[in-house]
Amino acid sequence: MRDKLQILFDGIRYTESLGRAAEHAFPNYYPYRFKSGEPNPTGGDTATIPYLMSLEDGTLVRVRGDGASSWEVKGSAGAGYRLTDESGERRAEPVSFEPLPGWMNRTTSDGWPMSRAGIDLHGDMAVINVAPGCEYFGERRDGGSMRCTFCAYGAPGERARHFGQARGLAELPDTTLQRLQETLTAVLEEAPPRHIYLVGGSMLDWALEGRRFIELARKVQEINRHRVPVACGSGALPSESLTELHGDGLVDAVCFNLEVWSEPLFAKIAPGKNHFVGYRRWIDSLEQAVRLWGPGRVYSAMVAGIELEPDYGLSTDEAAELALEGAADLCDRGVLPIYSLYFPVGAAGNLWHLSELRAYFEALAVGYRALRMARGLSIWDGFMCHRCAYMQVECDLDRTVA
Repeated sequence: MRDKLQILFDGIRYTESLGRAAEHAFPNYYPYRFKSGEPNPTGGDTATIPYLMSLEDGTLVRVRGDGASSWEVKGSAGAGYRLTDESGERRAEPVSFEPLPGWMNRTTSDGWPMSRAGIDLHGDMAVINVAPGCEYFGERRDGGSMRCTFCAYGAPGERARHFGQARGLAELPDTTLQRLQETLTAVLEEAPPRHIYLVGGSMLDWALEGRRFIELARKVQEINRHRVPVACGSGALPSESLTELHGDGLVDAVCFNLEVWSEPLFAKIAPGKNHFVGYRRWIDSLEQAVRLWGPGRVYSAMVAGIELEPDYGLSTDEAAELALEGAADLCDRGVLPIYSLYFPVGAAGNLWHLSELRAYFEALAVGYRALRMARGLSIWDGFMCHRCAYMQVECDLDRTVA
């Protein structure tokens, strides 16, 4: 886990080998941005780099470019790639990059690029998102936005328009769903993933959001002949939606992202979720899911580190203590939190902030592993494993003590 954390926090500086790897790797959504005065063999301000890198033991890591890092990639596709640490603290390690799959260069029957059909790969997980626009972005209360404070991803725009997603409507166009099914069929035929994860932007009406995810799950299961486990990564859903998702066997696990622990923080950090659903109803929805799917099949993604932003007034120790209190409470309810590293824009240039964030994340990761071990809990490998957890470390830690 230590190398993974080091790479996540330090990033990787650009080399020609890293640039060449991007020619055959799954592309990164964020280009490499060269710092002023940094050696730049490309002549441009930015460069395409790979998205995901696997270490020698199979650990998956998100590739984040940073010209100040001591980590760099050498080698080639033919000779193999090596990750080196120029500070001398780590040995050179063989690495590989998540390959660019063949289906991404294909089109659907109506000529639509499969690369734009709403499927991403996170290692051995296929993430389906054909409704990325979040309706909280368009809502304001008391002069403030209802979007989650850490999120920039769900802003409605071209991504939502090309899927035909419409505000206030649960249904998606038949063409969107047909393209999704054709593309997922190609994914399953080329290299079947071990997990399928359904996600999307929140709707103001959680009943409508439930209807959207039920329809999406039905379309996925129609062509899921390999019976790859499917998880619903929606917001919290009302009891009727949960009953249908479970009773019809549409999903094998659910993950309702509470984001942070404690009602006051939830209200500040996730104002839309707090206003339109509410903290207590969110917890109730998670608990009902446990009654249906059982412990170990119900999760909540948490944004680890947002609590350290100055607006929330918590020290590193206080934030870690509060998060572990929440982890224990959720585990005792049969809900397993999953902590994704919060890495704010500009954090790499603030060494003090970065140091505090890392201390918090390590304390949380180690403390949460102890909680899981004491309760005999582990992440179900049908939901997530070390081959898809690229910004999380629970599965990596569980491997070290298995």
